[in-house]
Amino acid sequence: MLTIWGRKSSSNVQALMWAVGELGLPYKRLDIGHRYGGNNTPKFLGMNPNGTIPVLRDGEDEPLWETGAILRYLATRYAPESFWPADPARRAQIDKWAEWAKINVCASFTEPVFWRVVRTAPSKQDPVAIAQAVAKLDRILDIAEVRLTDVPFLAGADFSLADIQFGHILYRYFDIAIARPSRPALQRYYEALTRRPAFADHVMVSYEELRVLD
Repeated sequence: MLTIWGRKSSSNVQALMWAVGELGLPYKRLDIGHRYGGNNTPKFLGMNPNGTIPVLRDGEDEPLWETGAILRYLATRYAPESFWPADPARRAQIDKWAEWAKINVCASFTEPVFWRVVRTAPSKQDPVAIAQAVAKLDRILDIAEVRLTDVPFLAGADFSLADIQFGHILYRYFDIAIARPSRPALQRYYEALTRRPAFADHVMVSYEELRVLD
């Protein structure tokens, strides 16, 4: 049984929970962080000295933190070959896209765009900064558009860990009030993700508790 500490409105927790759902793993999740608190207690900091979520414990094993490390652990231990191959060369082809998504897409969306649009009061928002951040994100998503024109999933023919790292931010990207150029391949890819039950259950969830109002 997996125990997961982290609120369901956290995008990092959503990535983890989506993977857990896709892999069909039994779990117990505890709301921690943001308005729920609990991530600065001695007990929690004993598991993760950074005070960040998610944290995962698999049975009685030592707790794990950092979403990417947790996802790779679960994939290595529980996933099929198509999701996370044992062969190092095949695995690296998936891992490079997973890292690209985490380092480029997520880092260019979550704080620069999502936080400025949703987690900043309207009276304090900076339209110029938002537009500049969206323009930077657009250049990165153009890479995904080219890639997804040729293959159904980010790393190739099969759904994989790379799609978890990339796709988990797309619900928010397509939902928030920003300008989005037409990207038919990305749109088609996103719509396919929305038909996956684990994506609908764990990613397409309300983020209203994060919204800051005037």
